[in-house]
Amino acid sequence: MGGTPNWFMYFIVFWAIVMVVAMSIGGFFMFRKFLKVLPMRDGKSKLDWQNYWVERSRSMWGEDAKQFLDELVSPVPNAFRDIAKHSIAAKIGQVAIESGATSVTREHCIEGYIRATPKRDYRSLISFLDRKGIDYTPYQHLLNK
Repeated sequence: MGGTPNWFMYFIVFWAIVMVVAMSIGGFFMFRKFLKVLPMRDGKSKLDWQNYWVERSRSMWGEDAKQFLDELVSPVPNAFRDIAKHSIAAKIGQVAIESGATSVTREHCIEGYIRATPKRDYRSLISFLDRKGIDYTPYQHLLNK
C-alpha cells in the first residue's frame, strides 16, 4: 500500500530522458568546438586561422561592410550569430587580403559569405540572397562545386 504513485515514476523517467537528450545535444556542440581547436598539419587550428584573418583584416572594415555583414548573418539564430559572424568575417577578410584590396567591399562580403557557408546550407543561402535582392551571379561557380 505505501508504494510510490505510478505517475511519479513516469515523471522521473520522463525527466531522466529529457536530461540525457539535453546533455547529448550540449556534448555534440562542445565536441564540434573541440575539433575546431585541434591543430591542423600547419600547427594552427581552424580557430587560430579565423582569429588570424579577423585581426589581419580589422583595419580594412568600413562601416558599410560591417552593416552588410550584419545583414548577411541576420538569418542565423541569435544563439549562434556571434560565432557565425566571426567565422564569416574571417573568410571575408581572407578573401579581401588575398585579392590585394585595401578595404573590404560588398563583393568581398558576398564571396566570403558564400565560401564560409557549408554546402548543405547552399539552398537557404541562395534563397536568402534572392529575397534580399543581392546579385551573386559572379560567384555562381562557387555554388556549383
